[in-house]
Amino acid sequence: MNIQVIHRLPGRMRLKYDKGALTKKQAVLVKVLLSSQEGISEVHINTIANSILVYYNNITEQEVISYFMALDDKYLNDEDLLSAIKDINHEESSILTSIFMMTAKYFAKKFLPLPLRHFLTLVNTIPRVKEGVFSLFENKKLASETLDATAITLSIATGDYNTAGSINFLLDMGETLEEYAKRKSYENLAESLINLDEQATILQNDGEEYSVPARALKKDSKIIVRTGHLIPADGIIISGEAYINQASITGEPLPISKEIDDIVYAGTFVEDGEVVIKVTAAGHDTKVSKITKLIDDANTLKAQAQHKAELLADKLVPYNFLLAGLTFLFTRDIIKTSSTLMVDYSCAMKISAPIATLSAMKEAAKKGVVIKGGKYIEELANADTIIFDKTGTLTEATPKVVEIVAFNGYSEEEVLKHAACLEEHFPHPLARAVVKEAFDRGIDHKEEHAKVEYIVAHGISSTLHGQKLRIGSYHFIFDDEKLTYNDEEAIEINRLTELGHSVLYLAINQKLMGILAIEDPIRNNAKNIIKQLKADGVKNVIMITGDGKKTAIKVAKILDITEYKYQALPEDKTNYVNKLKAKGYTVAMTGDGINDAPALAAAQVGIAMKSSSDIASETADIILSDNGLESLYNTRLLGKSLLKRISDNNKLIIGGNSLFILAGLTGLMSPASAALLHNVLTVCIGANAMRPMLKGKNL
Repeated sequence: MNIQVIHRLPGRMRLKYDKGALTKKQAVLVKVLLSSQEGISEVHINTIANSILVYYNNITEQEVISYFMALDDKYLNDEDLLSAIKDINHEESSILTSIFMMTAKYFAKKFLPLPLRHFLTLVNTIPRVKEGVFSLFENKKLASETLDATAITLSIATGDYNTAGSINFLLDMGETLEEYAKRKSYENLAESLINLDEQATILQNDGEEYSVPARALKKDSKIIVRTGHLIPADGIIISGEAYINQASITGEPLPISKEIDDIVYAGTFVEDGEVVIKVTAAGHDTKVSKITKLIDDANTLKAQAQHKAELLADKLVPYNFLLAGLTFLFTRDIIKTSSTLMVDYSCAMKISAPIATLSAMKEAAKKGVVIKGGKYIEELANADTIIFDKTGTLTEATPKVVEIVAFNGYSEEEVLKHAACLEEHFPHPLARAVVKEAFDRGIDHKEEHAKVEYIVAHGISSTLHGQKLRIGSYHFIFDDEKLTYNDEEAIEINRLTELGHSVLYLAINQKLMGILAIEDPIRNNAKNIIKQLKADGVKNVIMITGDGKKTAIKVAKILDITEYKYQALPEDKTNYVNKLKAKGYTVAMTGDGINDAPALAAAQVGIAMKSSSDIASETADIILSDNGLESLYNTRLLGKSLLKRISDNNKLIIGGNSLFILAGLTGLMSPASAALLHNVLTVCIGANAMRPMLKGKNL
């Protein structure tokens, strides 16, 4: 794509591309692809002027240009990407064109003969009157639609067709603007949520495996999915068996056993086992359905503040009618009565809260934080208890093997080779550390063992040339598997645990082959974030870990955490969360591993780190960005800003509309003027709801 810079300021530049170089769908795709790049904060494309406005930070102008130059035909003509863009970005006429056409039609009627004008006014207002009657008799409640219908009916009944037509026109315009604002919020959120990084593992006929982006999967591809991994496409199992969690599709909390010829679905994940799947449906269809579900959840999983605003709006409608009745009773003035009916609190309240919620989710998504419903951002804002898993959450997601001790005649190299061969199948920070150490030492660990079995929160079991091979925690090897150790081995175990290292134990048959000590450095900002959370009203900051007591004490002391649990199994974490909830606490659970998933589901809000396992990410209600714990704190601030925005908007709605009602009562404002100002206020409130809430903060 040929581009040239036509204007530049620090952190901002405008570029121009050749006319006809991009279709509308390609322009949206360019926006999505560029917005996801590091350092790019905002991208705006004008397809009429063929210009692109880019806001950026922490990168150079040349780097921005290089992003554009990388957008070749491989991306711009990718059918899967373009189809996804088409599904979530409806091509509609611009809002200005819509308003212009509505206004032109309204004023054109002024040139028609009077009887024809009255007839058209009747025809145009009938749908709105029917809507008001339907709301009253079918929904059994007084709503804003009934208010509007009553005001129009009163105007027509008194022969004031001009007022009836003006009211109907202004209501149509207000609804058009409101719908536009809401649709833009949906579309912007959808664009922000397109993820181009999901991977799938292709299994070739010769048994070799290689990774591809999930969006590149085709029908009849063969993919292999192991314990802890997400199923990236719909398909049929052709080999293996597994317990598959289908909660995201069916809502069932317990995993279902699946075997050959069973159907599996994208978005579910393998809790235990390994399956080879023949793909039946893949690509943008499954991805867009997940995006659509997530956006729909933004409306169904409402924040309590949003729900309260909508209830308040409905409760206020009867008072509008009471006021109108009293006005007519004391003044006998139809115009003043109509003015009180033309102003209600319901419209603005019902649109501002969901728009504010969608805007907060969009703001988070643009910075890499995925929030799966409005209620979760509110739960995080109100949480008084936050539980942290240790490994990969309070500590870095890239731990390092610092020492290997071999026993019973084995070498360090043999210990690392077999450990890496087992651990390479599972997405956990400690597993990645072992595999990386083998890679750094140039140790080839081609598979020789049999099928591996993953025991959640314990370890891995397999066989090697007829011998039983196990790796995992102290609890797994010595308590569950009943291995013993001699005095020499005890000295080394005690030495490494005293240093506060995380320790993996590798056993062959009933002998200890070796132990691997892993240094799991604490995140640089962890202590400061915990301090900020406490200052922000979090009463209980708790660490829970599967590691031993000494490791837990060391980390808790550094981070100034007074309450901690160690050697915790998944059920222990879940029980602890439920215990705190039963005491009345609002609990946020933060983790990243397969063993954290049950606790993430049990908490009022489950929070997963960016590098989490697929199960943790699917189970969590919020997925943090690369900024880790800082994004947790800032997402909490975003939630508080959202609640304040909804509250402030409600005060403006009540104050402004009450002023318009008072003006109508005193005869200072006609019904048409009241309708105009009411709709202007509603649109302004909607625009205010869309404003960024955390300027300058990185989530």
